[in-house]
Amino acid sequence: MKKITNLLLLSLFLSQIIASAQSKKWTLEDCVSYALTHNISIQQSDLDVDLAVIDKKQAFGNFLPSVNASSSHSWNIGLNQDITTGILQNKTTQFTSAAGTVSVDIYKGLQNQNTLRKNNLSLVAAQYQLTKMKEDISLNVANAYLQVLFNVENLKVQKVQLEIDKKQNVRTQELVNTGTIARGDLLDSKATVAADNQRIVTAENVLLISKLSLAQLLQLEDFVTFDIEEKSVFEVGYNILTEDPQSILKVAKEKRTPLRIAETNLAIAEKNIAIARGAFQPTLKGFYNYNTRISYSDVPLRDATGSIIGLQSAPPFFQQFNDNKGQSFGLQLNIPILNGFSVRNNVERSQVNFQKSKIALEQQNLDLERSVYTAFTDAKGALKAHESSVEALEARQESFRYAKEKFDVGLMNAFELSQSQTLLSNAQSEVLRTKYDYIFKIKILEFYFGIPIVNIP
Repeated sequence: MKKITNLLLLSLFLSQIIASAQSKKWTLEDCVSYALTHNISIQQSDLDVDLAVIDKKQAFGNFLPSVNASSSHSWNIGLNQDITTGILQNKTTQFTSAAGTVSVDIYKGLQNQNTLRKNNLSLVAAQYQLTKMKEDISLNVANAYLQVLFNVENLKVQKVQLEIDKKQNVRTQELVNTGTIARGDLLDSKATVAADNQRIVTAENVLLISKLSLAQLLQLEDFVTFDIEEKSVFEVGYNILTEDPQSILKVAKEKRTPLRIAETNLAIAEKNIAIARGAFQPTLKGFYNYNTRISYSDVPLRDATGSIIGLQSAPPFFQQFNDNKGQSFGLQLNIPILNGFSVRNNVERSQVNFQKSKIALEQQNLDLERSVYTAFTDAKGALKAHESSVEALEARQESFRYAKEKFDVGLMNAFELSQSQTLLSNAQSEVLRTKYDYIFKIKILEFYFGIPIVNIP
């Protein structure tokens, strides 16, 4: 009995968790935070930053000495010369050799220094690229979220319109029963209700598709129960339209990431020229070598005159290691004279890439200027369009009220009333469309001015 009770409690607990998960309403901050964490493109850009860090470490490692050790053990069978005694012997011998080498670049045409500077810039460029990717994803998520909000409100408008038309249908039935209007008007009223139902179905489908698009943009695995917080989070606080386009452009040139990327790429191209030119210069390297050898064969035993009087076992291992050691050190100078024009071609190739990066920076400046002025013009146009749609809606509401009064006294038929209702519904939808179009375009303009789309803690 106790086990059954525990199972029931566990089932109740799990069902509450599932219900809670299904009833979660995603805010804009939730969506952006999730996308920034799980988006594949952002993860790839993050890995590019990791690679840039590794390249920077590699460039720093070029300044460090190169230290290597080697060892070998060999068996020689047959007539061989003992590498320790120099005597030819027909037997199997064993030898061990060991060596250590240290080398360091003293001068390399400043290539190591310029490579380190270039890789530092590459790291900065990778970080800028990651920032740009996050900005783009945030903007796309905000746009998709805004589209869902618009579709939610549009569906509400269609449902309200349906309720109005249903009430009007009841009123039409009453007028037909009293003989005030013809029965054909009742059929028109029923057709209007049916059309409203069809528009609701369409609005529901559009809303569902927009939610699926947002969920897929977030790369959610379970997008069936996905839903958002329906309250609007796009409040226009600071009126960016009070600024002039030139001041917005000035701030954008200081803060826009694509411009920073283009500037960094130009600096990288300049360092590549310096690296390529460094190959024209001589290189100087210092080196130190240590080697020793050990033989396991018997060695000749000599008398005072140097004559061989017999054989004796090989000296101890560490004694031979010390007795047979050898050392060498020095400098190695390498002067490039002719290498198939490879160095010259590398320099010219780097110069061409520098010019391409320079043109790309100029193009980025032109694109930014055009984008800022276009965004400013679009925002002003969207504001005027929204204000006009609000005025049109007020006029349509008054017109519909007047049409309804005429219909009630039989001075207008149901078809004409339906036309007035359709115009009112279109005006309501236009207000919603221009509202969210204005909000999004204002957010784009604020984005150029350095105001983030959403503040992520």
